[in-house]
Amino acid sequence: MAVSLTVIKRVSLLPLPAKPFLFQFPLPFSFTFPNHYCSSPLNLDSYFSDDHTLHFTYDSETFFASLIDNSTHKSHLNQIQAQLLVLGFQASAFLITKLVNCSSNLGYISYARQVFDEFTDPNVFLWNAIVRGYSKHNAFADAIEMYCRMQHMGVSPDGFTFPHVLKACSGLAALEMGRRVHCQVFRHGFESDVFVQNSLVAFYAKCGRVERARIVFDGLGERSVVSWTSIISGYAQNGQSLEALRIFSVMRKLSVRPDWIVLVSVLKAYTDVEDLGQGRSVHGCLVKMGLEFEPDLVISLTAMYAKSGQVMVARSFFDNMERPNAMMWNAMMSGYAKNGHAEKAVELFREMISRSIRIDSITLRSAISACAQVGSLELAKWMNDYISKSEYRNHVFVNTALIDMYAKCGSVDFARMVFDRIPNKDVVVWSAMIVGYGLHGRGREAIDVYYSMQQAGVVPNDVTFLGLLTACNHSGLVHEGWELFHRMRDYGIEPGNHHYSCVVDLLGRAGQLEQAYDFIKKMPIEPGTSVWGALLSSCKIHRNVALGEYAAEKLFSLDPYEIGHYVQLSNLYASARLWDRVAQVRVLMREKGLIKGLGHSLIEINGKLQVFHVGDKSHPRSKEIYEELESLGRRLKEAGFVPHTESVLHDLNYEETEETLCNHSERLAIAYGLICTAPGTTLRITKNLRACVNCHAATKLISKLVNREIVVRDAKRFHHFKDGFCSCGDYW
Repeated sequence: MAVSLTVIKRVSLLPLPAKPFLFQFPLPFSFTFPNHYCSSPLNLDSYFSDDHTLHFTYDSETFFASLIDNSTHKSHLNQIQAQLLVLGFQASAFLITKLVNCSSNLGYISYARQVFDEFTDPNVFLWNAIVRGYSKHNAFADAIEMYCRMQHMGVSPDGFTFPHVLKACSGLAALEMGRRVHCQVFRHGFESDVFVQNSLVAFYAKCGRVERARIVFDGLGERSVVSWTSIISGYAQNGQSLEALRIFSVMRKLSVRPDWIVLVSVLKAYTDVEDLGQGRSVHGCLVKMGLEFEPDLVISLTAMYAKSGQVMVARSFFDNMERPNAMMWNAMMSGYAKNGHAEKAVELFREMISRSIRIDSITLRSAISACAQVGSLELAKWMNDYISKSEYRNHVFVNTALIDMYAKCGSVDFARMVFDRIPNKDVVVWSAMIVGYGLHGRGREAIDVYYSMQQAGVVPNDVTFLGLLTACNHSGLVHEGWELFHRMRDYGIEPGNHHYSCVVDLLGRAGQLEQAYDFIKKMPIEPGTSVWGALLSSCKIHRNVALGEYAAEKLFSLDPYEIGHYVQLSNLYASARLWDRVAQVRVLMREKGLIKGLGHSLIEINGKLQVFHVGDKSHPRSKEIYEELESLGRRLKEAGFVPHTESVLHDLNYEETEETLCNHSERLAIAYGLICTAPGTTLRITKNLRACVNCHAATKLISKLVNREIVVRDAKRFHHFKDGFCSCGDYW
């Protein structure tokens, strides 16, 4: 629509109300239309002749389209819409579509919908604009609703409609709706549109139907880089990293240049398969491509190096990013937590809080996992208090993580309190509580939870049964464990190596070594290291050297550089007093360059953790600690305690060396706890190795002599010492 403008004269309009504008309006002027009068911010000085007459014909749609494109605030859009109404352009589908798109781009989706609703007969472009707006702002249900209304109004979708609708379907995991859209793609003749087909690949992949995504991908006549990116990302996101990498290799052989999006998925795939070498190669590739500062790639690199144990390299990426987003914080925190730096992960979480960085459920789960590793009950309580005041207090995954945290921090009762307050418990919640009871050797309670789970109509999974078998194993419930193992197939669950190893350990610790060996021989799958390790450990307890040596041979063939296998065999020889064979194992370990890790124990006092090593004299209160140790030694001797000397001189899995029995790290931690806390205070200790026979027996008696409860978390389980007894019933 063109309007010829003739300027009468220049006069200043009355000033507009004072409002903050981002437009830089030129000096106002006036002009007349045949029927209308208005003012405009457009600078038309260059179009005026010396006699002040305008010498051009003005295209109004182009003018207003330019105004809309340059709008940066809702007030601009309001003024433009008002002028469109005054000038009679409210029926221009082109301008209204522009207005809806701009409103959406600026974040005013409600205003966009208002403008849309005021248009009486929207065409496909206007429908696309509102569907796109809702999809862009993750209002997926509204996007699908508008798409359905569009069809009801008899407007046929085009190639720009389907990608936004499919994005909405994937955002809602609306598989059935997406399938209907797929049918409509064929019905409307877009089965060869690569743009639409790429969206279908992405939709099926995000809904977990990667095999259907592959069918669509294989049917593409023409594949763009987006096509390759969609299918590679789909495989990587659905845990099929090797297939993702195989397709990436094909993509490279076809000389398709990758973009940064596909490299994000490739880095994730290499991270998942733990191939740091190839991951570094991709890192070098993206540097050559000039993509090393792309934020999403920096996040992926941080996650890759952190999860691969290269936390210092990961931290360098983190520190060099000016404003790390939540994903970057999560990657760094998760890396710390998974590589033995739990304290640093907690520090990072506290820093996030202090800097008011928005925290999501992934952040919380990483932080909770770190607290569980630290083992501090006070820290666990602080984390629980923080979550109870957050928007995630009723989040099922966060609460499940809290159950696990409390159990690993020594309080299965607090874990049960969290469990009881969750209204709608799924199988993950039930399983977490069962595993928690198993960790503390409370097998009967674990089985009770299992029965309650059945009554609630929740179907158990493989983790549920692993927790039950562990609980029975730690409680000596041989008959119950055997029955539960054979119930697995009633639920269509095939036992894995960890399930079989629990049963072997259960039978072996009960002295049924031949039955355990027969059980292994009848396994339908190849026995792994956990199975043979359980048999070797049982042979050590019952001093069956011949069977133990056979189990050790199997272990050495499966994993020749795992130091724990050699330690187990040496312990077996030591228990049978075969000192020459003990020496042979030590020589073999030295030849292979295997060094046993140093044992240590941590104790929590007033919310702070103190670390002790065997024979440690570095503590500022070392003199008082050793005086307390001497006092405890005298009292133990007076009570008739006889040290188990073999665990000191010959058991490589414990803190043997020249030090005396009372200098083991947990004994130092107990002594420090006694001199630093009030009578009756519970002592909570975490030990990185399995408790030795001597210290276990001594701690039972100490708990009675000093009238304290002593909770010890070793490498296998929890021990609650009280009144001369241990919760494990000496079955560990």
